[in-house]
Amino acid sequence: MREPSLGPCFGMKGGAAGGGYSQVLPMENINLHFTGDFHAVTSAHNMITALLDNYIYQTRHSCEGLKEIKWKRVLNINDRSLRNIVSGLGGSANGVPTETGFDITPASEIMAILCLSKDLEDLKCRIGNILLGYTNEDKPFTVNDLRVAGAITVLLKDALLPNLVQTTENTAAFVHGGLFANIAHGCNSILATQMALSHGDYVITEAGFGADLGAEKFFNIKCRKAGLAPKLTVIVATAQSLKLHGGVPESQIKEPHIEGLQNGLANLDKHIENMQSFGQQVIVTFNRYATDTDEEMALVAAHCKSKKVGFAINNVFAAGGTGGEELTQLVADTIKKNPSGPLAFTYEDTDSVREKIRKVSEKIYGASSVVYTTLAEKKLKQILELGISHYLICIAKTQYSFSSNPKAYGVAKDFELKVRDIIINNGAEMIVVVMGEIMRMPGLPKSPQAQKIDIINGRIEGLS
Repeated sequence: MREPSLGPCFGMKGGAAGGGYSQVLPMENINLHFTGDFHAVTSAHNMITALLDNYIYQTRHSCEGLKEIKWKRVLNINDRSLRNIVSGLGGSANGVPTETGFDITPASEIMAILCLSKDLEDLKCRIGNILLGYTNEDKPFTVNDLRVAGAITVLLKDALLPNLVQTTENTAAFVHGGLFANIAHGCNSILATQMALSHGDYVITEAGFGADLGAEKFFNIKCRKAGLAPKLTVIVATAQSLKLHGGVPESQIKEPHIEGLQNGLANLDKHIENMQSFGQQVIVTFNRYATDTDEEMALVAAHCKSKKVGFAINNVFAAGGTGGEELTQLVADTIKKNPSGPLAFTYEDTDSVREKIRKVSEKIYGASSVVYTTLAEKKLKQILELGISHYLICIAKTQYSFSSNPKAYGVAKDFELKVRDIIINNGAEMIVVVMGEIMRMPGLPKSPQAQKIDIINGRIEGLS
């Protein structure tokens, strides 16, 4: 699993350690500070920022200065007020005034590097290659130019190690690395996955948010980088999500609505089609809620049968391991009888960045066209000049829709995607493509989860 962030834990969604009789333990620790991995990433990222600001200050009167800065700050909480700020105010003793801002820690390039590094030396090499800005001579300026790659690696040496925990039924679970597949690559670490593969006959790993985001990046980025080839993909569906995508108002999705559920199956079909495009054998599991009816579950089961896709009810929240026996047996039988073949990636390494964006946009999202802002076009030229068009792409886009419109439920048709910005993650060897109005620093809702969290008689309450 990926590690939870304090942002959603105290913000809108709550934690990410499971629920009911299907959790990883200790839930409170995992959802809060855990082993300090996120704090280490935050510290390492902001240490680079402080050292960069110091370099700018010390060279402000020389020709060694920088004309363009690409590196921001990060914080592991949701704070919309920090998205865009000016630092260095208050006179020359306080630095050089600079327009900057904050992203949330999971969106940090350091997090991506941590998750993609194969060992300590690889980690240090990637950190050194991080692009911080450009010199007055238009040359790229990296962490290696600051001569601090080793120092930053020291801050991350323990965070690189995967974390071993257990489930409520004493099954081993590795929880390590980044989340937020809507604004980052959203996969747990390669090291954790490889370690799990060396200890178990079956390894299940998550690729969060919709399959168009989490699974696309899991296959096109993580599996390609690590040489992984999954035997099977399980798509998780719920009656509530299907009804929402079928046109049922969000306030009514817990109520029976067969027509809305039927209409929402088109969204499920698109996800199945996407996963099969990677060469994956696909099964669907239906996460059961107390409000679900037998008629609704039978409808989804019959639909999957008509699509020749395996189907199983998953009731682990209420029943623990026994509630997942049907799914477990289906997974094992499918892998034995008809496992997935080699992965078929959406794009080739040799494709241009523009072509990679087009292929993901058309094949996975279903877009009819892609347009670019002037800023994004400028970044594409920089990528060409740097000779890094072979880097993989990581699209930052709303998780609520195949399009960049979060309200376009179902399967959006004939829509245009707008590339607002492009961020070069030179150390992670990844191009982050920002689409629509997605923010890499989330805000808090009107009633944040923090209002429900408390400690009573030494026991933490309200975490979910």
